[in-house]
Amino acid sequence: MNTDVSAARGELGAAGGGEAIVVIDDDYAIRLACRQTLAKTGYDVTTFEDGAAGLKGVAEVKPALVVVDLKMPGISGLEVIERVYDIDPDIVIIVITGYATIATAVDAMKAGAYDFLPKPFKPDELRMIVSRGLERRHLLMASRRAEMERELMKRRFVTFVSHQLKTPLVAIHQYLDVMNRMEAGGRLVEQKKEWLERCLRRTREMQEIIDDWLTLSKMEGGCLARENVAVELKAIAQAILRSYEGMAAQESVSLILDMPDEEYVVTGDRNCLGVLCDNLIVNAIKYNKPGGAVTVAGSQSGGEVTLSVADTGIGVCEHDLPFLFDDFFRGKRHGKTNASGTGLGLPICKRIVSELGGCIEVESQEGVGSVFRVRLPVSTTTGDCKNHVAETGAQGIEKDTGSGR
Repeated sequence: MNTDVSAARGELGAAGGGEAIVVIDDDYAIRLACRQTLAKTGYDVTTFEDGAAGLKGVAEVKPALVVVDLKMPGISGLEVIERVYDIDPDIVIIVITGYATIATAVDAMKAGAYDFLPKPFKPDELRMIVSRGLERRHLLMASRRAEMERELMKRRFVTFVSHQLKTPLVAIHQYLDVMNRMEAGGRLVEQKKEWLERCLRRTREMQEIIDDWLTLSKMEGGCLARENVAVELKAIAQAILRSYEGMAAQESVSLILDMPDEEYVVTGDRNCLGVLCDNLIVNAIKYNKPGGAVTVAGSQSGGEVTLSVADTGIGVCEHDLPFLFDDFFRGKRHGKTNASGTGLGLPICKRIVSELGGCIEVESQEGVGSVFRVRLPVSTTTGDCKNHVAETGAQGIEKDTGSGR
């Protein structure tokens, strides 16, 4: 039984490599025309003269697309379609036939064919329909890969969260168990107070992890932003800086607001912008050095508001910079190996900025410090956004996101 395989490979050698396509048709002239037309376009074309040989070839070649004649002796084109999908459901199938009717087209589509091309057809018609079919396959495969990546990320995060929650829970249980067995006494009161502080610190770590999980769910469910209103960034930055004065004092870090007396109004979601500023500021404090500073600055130019958060801390090594905005990434930072965080803070920041039509970038030098710059479009309407944020302050911001780089 002649399969035209050697001839097809000869055409491929002249045309160059490409995606694999199988042509099944009992008409030699059609097989030759398809092979020449598609091979010249760069596809790896193999042809077969009947359904049985074609199905065997599909199993061996594993093509991206199959062109099959509907009316053939032996195994019909409709049966070939069904059996090809048993081999690989992702293969795109295009039916060609000299008996083109609405009924045959409907039958082919019901069987699973992507498209229908009546004979005789021009080379450009064949190239166009094959190109559309492969484009559809690419979209389906990309969608499937994205879904697999999301599922893998979910599994990784469940494992990660389970481990991260277990560690502080075990510590809290141990502290409380020991305190429950301790008898009253002056020195023991101080010891209990210290251990209670440790328990509270551990519960805060657990809250951050849970908040990250909730934010991840929102990201997968669609947009993080719930509103699209005029928001004044300076008021948000001031409120968040005030809320972290205690933390900064404990770390011996000074907080500086360098924003001239003017409004920095952008259009977006108040809570999302609060989360954005919160993450950047708390990171700048957490990864700073004793005696260091965090400077939040702003400027306007070319229809954009630029908000920068700079620190004089430990910085990020050059190798880690390209991965800072990847989910769960936490680079190794000298002297801060035990810093808490889930590695979702910066990815969430990037998602928020993207939703608001802006961009975020970072400059960092290890041992010197980092600068994160956010650029957002200036709002065309201001309203009473400044007063609203000033009144709500940091208490109006839902901190449902991580604070680890």
